[in-house]
Amino acid sequence: MNTATLIRAKMDELSRYFPAGVEYKIPYDTSPFVKVSITKVLYTLAEAMVLVFLVMFLFLQNIRYTLIPTLVVPVALMGTFATMLALGFSINVLTMFGMVLAIGILVDDAIVVVENVERIMASEGLSPKEATRKAMQQITGAIIGITLVLVAVFIPMAFMPGSVGVIYQQFSLSMATSILFSAFLALTLTPALCATLLKPIAAGEHHERTGFFGWFNRRFERLSDSYQGGVTYALKRTGRYLLIYLALLAIMALLFSRLPSSFLPVEDQGYTITDIQLPPGASQNRTIKVVEQIEAHNASEPGVGDSTIILGFSFSGNGQNAALAFTTLKDWSQRGSEDSAMSIADRANAALGAIKDAVVYAVLPPPIDGLGTSSGFEFRLQDRGGVGHAALMQARDELLKATEKSPILANVRESALAEAPQVQLEVDRKQANALGVSFADIGSLLSTALGSSYVNDFPNQGRMQRVVIQAEGDQRSQVEDLLRLNVRNSAGKMVPLSAFVRASWSLGPAQLTRYNGYPAIAVSGEPAPGHSTGEAMQEIERLVAQLPTGLGLEWTGLSLQERLSGSQAPMLLGLSLLIVFLCLAALYESWSIPTSVLLVVPLGVLGAVLAVSLRGMPNDVFFKVGLITIIGLSAKNAILIIEFAKSLYDEGHDLIDATVQAARLRLRPIVMTSLAFILGVVPLAIATGASSASQQAIGTGVIGGMITATLAVIFVPVFFVVVMKLVKRGSSKD
Repeated sequence: MNTATLIRAKMDELSRYFPAGVEYKIPYDTSPFVKVSITKVLYTLAEAMVLVFLVMFLFLQNIRYTLIPTLVVPVALMGTFATMLALGFSINVLTMFGMVLAIGILVDDAIVVVENVERIMASEGLSPKEATRKAMQQITGAIIGITLVLVAVFIPMAFMPGSVGVIYQQFSLSMATSILFSAFLALTLTPALCATLLKPIAAGEHHERTGFFGWFNRRFERLSDSYQGGVTYALKRTGRYLLIYLALLAIMALLFSRLPSSFLPVEDQGYTITDIQLPPGASQNRTIKVVEQIEAHNASEPGVGDSTIILGFSFSGNGQNAALAFTTLKDWSQRGSEDSAMSIADRANAALGAIKDAVVYAVLPPPIDGLGTSSGFEFRLQDRGGVGHAALMQARDELLKATEKSPILANVRESALAEAPQVQLEVDRKQANALGVSFADIGSLLSTALGSSYVNDFPNQGRMQRVVIQAEGDQRSQVEDLLRLNVRNSAGKMVPLSAFVRASWSLGPAQLTRYNGYPAIAVSGEPAPGHSTGEAMQEIERLVAQLPTGLGLEWTGLSLQERLSGSQAPMLLGLSLLIVFLCLAALYESWSIPTSVLLVVPLGVLGAVLAVSLRGMPNDVFFKVGLITIIGLSAKNAILIIEFAKSLYDEGHDLIDATVQAARLRLRPIVMTSLAFILGVVPLAIATGASSASQQAIGTGVIGGMITATLAVIFVPVFFVVVMKLVKRGSSKD
């Protein structure tokens, strides 16, 4: 962003000295996508704060109570931004995603404090100061436990290797930092504000409200009664509920296994890339005519702005039969869904595919600049068994034909120049040696005559100009012209190439490439509509396995990163769960609490998987980020109940009574914090425009997971009672 700003400023400065009638234009610029994406996320951040404020006001029903958690948000965000600055992070889409997710989490601790203070004041009639003191004695342990869990769950993400590790690192550290600041403020600033700003209320006043709030309180009281009755019913039938839990676990595993995989969602970045390839030997004039047809099509597209076309260069290679077009689209606000980058590229492929003189593909840029040349997948078809160039070419043709028949694949093509007619020169070594001509001299001659050679510089009218020598065009257009070239021998005499060289025409590759030591062919493509890149990659692997022995494939670019991220995901989730378990075990000096807490996590994962499945989304990096978040938030809800139930049980209450009482008292803060988080993330799940695919990918999963994690509070008391009975039974045997 800074580079683009400086370039524009410099061009504005230089344009003042341009001749009359001359102006500059920047037809290709990727910075608007970044700028618009960050701006949209900032709007999403503001929308999330408003929604969270409304949820808190709905439950707390007092502007003073609501303002206290709200004041925590900007203070925690300022601390987070200061830490990001110290770590060298920039404000980008990834860190801002973390901030949006953090909004609902930042107020959690403050909500728990304020809600508990308000409950004690309303039920016991204590002063704000005394109520705050008693409230903090009850919930300090829970806040510390929640903070440890939420921070610990993001720790493994910060140490993941590779490009996916960069994504995880910025997100996880921004989230962890904001959570730490939130907890610190909940234990310091929030109690001080409660004791200072809140007014004393008479016992029971909160429940005697009239109007809408009175209606809401009565409804929520009925919900609490129903929940308490449900918990009591479940605790009498723990075996039945454990069977239901196992069934839900099986459903979660089944849905997760069927979720298509991907790396990153394809974004509308505001431009498309068109690869243009003509037959070998096609002249530049033919290439220009094809380019003119592409320009005519772009002019008919209402969503297209400018085009930058580079002749002589393409993804396949360099040559006068190649070209590459960068088509910049109009601003996202001026385009509807029918004019998205994806739709424009699809229409371009349908229209330009009819061009007989060229192969034209319009593709979207890769989600991460520098990892590949386009979206979709790419790999190298390798000759690992030494089958030879001809066999490799035949295998390529068989593979491309097979991909055309697959309903999972689309636009699969070789990313290389096609084989072209070539002049093959055979040197008679003995004759050349007899004439005193070396191979180095022959190579130098051909390089200079057919290509060019730089000689020196000379002054001309006050400017230095280069001297470059090359054979005249009419002296190098035929094979016979090559044989008439003369090379100087060791004696200083000129010898014609025809004296020791034979020339003939042949068909051969324009370039020979190797990948990781093997002869290879670059192939790229896209998944067909309705399929993910993971499904497309599995299909490619299946088709390559049917090729003759000695051939294999190796993924490159984004496809390689997708494979790596998929293999790292189980380790990441496992480490997160392990660290959460160990932190809780160390905090509570007990194995029962962390076991009870973590049993509820799969139910949160079930909701996340179900939500993305219903919206047809894949298991990508952003979904995995959402899963990690859901692990922490599911554990948070369980901690609020279990930590209080354990305290009551340790005070001498009956296990069942302590659990039922804790479940009822903690239902209100659980629903409040969960609803605040869900509504805070809704703007992500329904985002449109720039970076909307990434926002939807991360928002959908966490909303679904948070909904089921909240509904799963009926299972939390069951887990706690079952685990405590098992622990007690084990202690009795000892």
